[in-house]
Amino acid sequence: MAEVKETLLTAEGLKKLEEELAYFKSVRRIEVAQRIKTAIEYGDISENSEYDDAKNEQAFIEGHIIELENKINTAKIIDEKTRKNVVSVGSKVKLLDQEYDEELDYVIVGSSEADPFNNRISNESPVGSAILGKKKGATVEVNTPDGVATFKILAIS
Repeated sequence: MAEVKETLLTAEGLKKLEEELAYFKSVRRIEVAQRIKTAIEYGDISENSEYDDAKNEQAFIEGHIIELENKINTAKIIDEKTRKNVVSVGSKVKLLDQEYDEELDYVIVGSSEADPFNNRISNESPVGSAILGKKKGATVEVNTPDGVATFKILAIS
């Protein structure tokens, strides 16, 4: 039997997934069912592109619902108040990119909440995994597509 992988989430992340699941179950499911019903009313479904599109969308919606349910069922809420002295999932971290002398602020989150464009990096990302468990003042090297980057941990909160 395959090992069930936990989905690390903040309380806020779990709430967002639950809201998205409710939306897909109540609104999107009903919308696509109505599209299928309308397409069937057009007649012959064997050559009906509206019907095919609606059935494909229905399959996507059902798959997404299953994916969301799995994430919620395997969710492990990150306690954001513990272990402020080391980097862990839920930590807000200020890093110094030593090559560019640039300060970067990140929140370390589980992979399902990662949003690099909003400075939320996954604990499984190269930078995230390199700094996990490290203390303020530590220097880490991270392999990137452009070579090795060196970061110093300036602050953890």
